[in-house]
Amino acid sequence: MNIAKHMEAIFLAVVAVIGASTFATAGAPAPVQRHAPLAVSAMPAGAMPVVVVSARRLSAAEKARLPQ
Repeated sequence: MNIAKHMEAIFLAVVAVIGASTFATAGAPAPVQRHAPLAVSAMPAGAMPVVVVSARRLSAAEKARLPQ
């Protein structure tokens, strides 16, 4: 099939599909936001959250016993 020969038909088909999808989604309601915005925080301004991990490291023998 010679694509260059049928390029006009392909272009018109794509334009028709895009136009139909535009009209199909034009009346769709906007999505409802069900959660608080991410910018709102209970922390005071300028405070940086800190995560502290208090656990001991595994030895080489303990790591070797872990299933892989």
